[in-house]
Amino acid sequence: MIFLQHEHHQQAPHAGHAMEAMKPAAEAKPPPIPTDHAAERFYSPEAMAAARAQLMKEHGGATAWTVRADQLEYRSRDGADAQAFEGEAWWGGDASKWVVKARGERLEGEGWEKGEAEVLKAWPVGPYFDLQAGVRYDLAPKGRSYAAVGFEGLAPYWFELQGTAYLSDQGKVSARGEASYDLRLTQKLILQPRVEADLAEAGAATLEGGLRLRYEITRAFAPYVGVVRERAFGPAVVAGERAGSTAVVIGVRAWR
Repeated sequence: MIFLQHEHHQQAPHAGHAMEAMKPAAEAKPPPIPTDHAAERFYSPEAMAAARAQLMKEHGGATAWTVRADQLEYRSRDGADAQAFEGEAWWGGDASKWVVKARGERLEGEGWEKGEAEVLKAWPVGPYFDLQAGVRYDLAPKGRSYAAVGFEGLAPYWFELQGTAYLSDQGKVSARGEASYDLRLTQKLILQPRVEADLAEAGAATLEGGLRLRYEITRAFAPYVGVVRERAFGPAVVAGERAGSTAVVIGVRAWR
């Protein structure tokens, strides 16, 4: 019996090594960062610095740009027909970029009903959304400046979302929100439902819903047809005019 107890308490020859292996990985010290590079034996410090800068650029430090016309269309409706455009351009990298947005609508025989431009700085706030801040200027119907802050990105299930709040130079607050979705019927035929809401000062508001069917001749060039319904609320309804209107549209979407 005594012999058995003695054998039970006797330590195994490799027990210490087993306990060391069972220690948490966090306690293990990481290996030191190497400071000697074999390439430095053959290339000058200037050449190595240029190569490392190029490597950083190729792994997230590069800059890119694009110009995109989301809507460039003719609207046929009761009353005066119209031409409308909306698009944006951006330049930058993963850390930040500059964004320029423009939109407008011109009525035949009456001139520009509205036109505006925005210059924004954008920063990523996640893998799919950017925070944007900058200024907006209305070219028509009358010149007015705004401070702008908002977001733009891709929500789950591939919904494209935008939202911006504005503070005018007269201290008035307004906001705009947009949502769209690309439903691929085939590899080249895409149906896009889109809705946009504008909330202006003094309770004025407009709501626009559209359905556009485009055919991508190439990914960068796609003509489309569709229908757009507009509705005004509150003070946005012009005296003597109907609150809503429907237009058949034909246009093109392109980017570079």
